[in-house]
This record gives sequence, C-alpha cells and structure tokens, in this order.
Amino acid sequence: MTYTVPVPKIFACTQSTALAEKIAKSFGSDIGQVKFSRYSDGEFQPSFEESVRGARVFIIGSTNPSSENLMEMLLMLDAAKRASARHITAVMPYFGWARQDRKDKPRVPIAAKLIAKMLETAGATRIITMDLHADQIQGFFEKPVDHLFASTLFLPYLKSLKLDNLTIASPDMGGSKRAYAYSKALESDVVICYKQREKANIISHMELIGNVEGKNVVLVDDMVDTAGTLTKAADLMMERGALSVRAITTHALLSGDAYEKIEKSKLLELIVTDSIPLKKQSPKVKVVGCADLFADVMNRVHNNTSISSKFLM
Repeated sequence: MTYTVPVPKIFACTQSTALAEKIAKSFGSDIGQVKFSRYSDGEFQPSFEESVRGARVFIIGSTNPSSENLMEMLLMLDAAKRASARHITAVMPYFGWARQDRKDKPRVPIAAKLIAKMLETAGATRIITMDLHADQIQGFFEKPVDHLFASTLFLPYLKSLKLDNLTIASPDMGGSKRAYAYSKALESDVVICYKQREKANIISHMELIGNVEGKNVVLVDDMVDTAGTLTKAADLMMERGALSVRAITTHALLSGDAYEKIEKSKLLELIVTDSIPLKKQSPKVKVVGCADLFADVMNRVHNNTSISSKFLM
C-alpha cells in the first residue's frame, strides 16, 4: 500500500487574516475559502468552501481575548475534523489565556490546561505556537507542540543595532530565564526587576537588581499588555543612569492606555512581532514580521523534516 502525501491547505481565522496571507505567500500557497455565517444574536458558523478531505490543514489564528477568537479556532478545527481532513494543525502565533497556567490562589481555574484540552477535543492533531507565557504549557497537550522562539527574529535585529555596553533586562523575576538566554547569545550583562503587584495589571512597587549605569538596556518579555511594567522599568533604569532603554516583547496586546504610556515613557522603542494585529500605529512601536518563520516551520512539518534549526535558544 503506497502512502500519498496529503495536500497542504491554509485557512485563516478572521482576526489573523492579514498575518495568514503573509504566511501563505511565504509558504507558496493561497488562503483557502472560509465563509462565516452569523445569526442576529451573535452566534456564528464557519464553513469551508472547498474540500479538505485527506488534506493537511493549517488553521491560522491567535486566540487573544475576546473569547470569540478562541471560539473561531475551535469551530474551524471541528469543521475540518468532520470534513475528514487527515492532519489538522492549529497555528497559534499567540496562545491566549496562557497567564492562567497554575492555581495562584484558591478556587481559580487553570485556563491554559482547559484550552489545551478543548483544542485537542475540537480536532487539532498538532499545535504550532510562539513564545508561550510559560514553557511548561507544552505539557498540557497530548498532541505534538512546536514551540517557536521569537529570538529567531529579535536577535538579528538587536545585533544590527551594534549597541555598546549592552545589558539585557527582565522586567520581573519570572522572565529571568529568557533574559539570561538572550544575554548568553549576545554576550552581555543581565539585570532583573523585582516588582510587587497590588492586583492584576497594577504594580505597587518595583526595585532593580543589578547596575545599569552607562548601559544601553534592552528589556525582554513575552508579552506587553497594559505596558505598566515595561514603562515603569524603563523609567527606573533611566533614573539609575542607563544611556537608553529599549524593549522587545513578542506579543503586543497593548490594551487600555498602553499606547499613551509607551509614548510618554522613556522607552526609546518597543519592538514586537505581528502575532497579534496592532490596534494602532505608534512612532515608538516597531514590528518585526513572523510570517516567514511560521511558513518555514509549516513547510518543514508538511515535509516531515527537522525544525531544530529554528530554535536559537
């Protein structure tokens, strides 16, 4: 019995259409046709307008809130499964709800685990994502997970700046591992910010562990939401004698008054990927595209070849 290579087909959730088109172009394919029907109460139904029977289906969509983005992904996975696709890969540049990866107090959910199970139940046979909030979220899945690192994109950009006295900084204790990995690749020093939160998204106190005087500092984080941590850290470092402060964050949630905070802060620039579409443009926000990275990995997955060269750290 001969094995036939499944035809690759790429589809997009509505909020990730622009990124999906770039990925498809780099992949060398077109975006598949999906029709969304809506009821007057807001309920919606995706429909594949072409056959996916026996195909390798890639469904591209970040699942940042609102929950409608997650629901789109789940319904499209289910539709592909019921249409007899052979392989169904959920390509999630940003895996939403990842901050709820453990019980940090009594009587709360572990949302990241719940969503992992939902994706598998809906029909995902593989997950491709980038810079999870916590690496161990990979263990919430029973299916293969290709966890990509945005360092593949950011390190060449940082090296191109040719900064003297470069120091990598983590805006909190939880990001110290990421900061040390960047510092090793760039052969630079590391400093860490210690922060105490009053409640979610509100910082009551921040201190700096390490010396930044006369240094060009680059803050490294996986996401920026309200930008409170990054801007407070940047202002603190400039007060402590830093020459400049930049930040690189993979996922630009930028909710609330984040743009205003960034523009008023002492951050020289904020470098992000397009894993999530920006709500608006800002002179301080620079976008590094991730489409070629995802397209390359998708090609390697389709052709059953190694993706280890994509892991710089």
